[in-house]
Amino acid sequence: MCGGAAGPLFIATLLVQDYTRPGFNPRIHALSLLSLGDWGWIQILNFVLTGMLNILYAVGLRRRLHPGRAGTWGPLLIGAYGVGLVSVGIFRTDPAAGFPPGATAPPHPSWHGVIHALGALFVFMTLVAALLVLARYFFEQKEPLWGWYGLTSGLLLLGTFFAGFGGAALMARFLRLGVLFGWGAASVIAIYFLKER
Repeated sequence: MCGGAAGPLFIATLLVQDYTRPGFNPRIHALSLLSLGDWGWIQILNFVLTGMLNILYAVGLRRRLHPGRAGTWGPLLIGAYGVGLVSVGIFRTDPAAGFPPGATAPPHPSWHGVIHALGALFVFMTLVAALLVLARYFFEQKEPLWGWYGLTSGLLLLGTFFAGFGGAALMARFLRLGVLFGWGAASVIAIYFLKER
């Protein structure tokens, strides 16, 4: 249940903030910038709560799959993804692209900005790996539709992450697509396992 709730909760909270935060433009500002400013605590809480929900999802997934196929790596990777989300919530990014209003970007990344960036890389890569492990599980269980869903979602998440390196505006847009594909797929798969129980 925690895994099924995590993705929709994160995406809904993100969308509300995209269009209500003063000075924030989702077409040019990376979603991590929402952690800054007077209302930044909302996005920090969004990261941390979603991370905790995914850690609990990993516990449930282990109970469901262990000791079978994907019973070790699937839960470990989902749990690592959750830990990564908590870390990017705790270690905030640096101001950029005029957000928050009035803040100037530092000439060099801060130590917490570097940890945030590395944490974001870790979050995306562990979720890609988890989706691929779960896709393999579904193929072996003769569930090809779910297997292709996991595989496609993982590859789309990977593609959108690296496509964002073309510039700040591309990063802002592609990371949001990646969140939609990846976070959404993790939750849909959690709901599948919940129903199959």
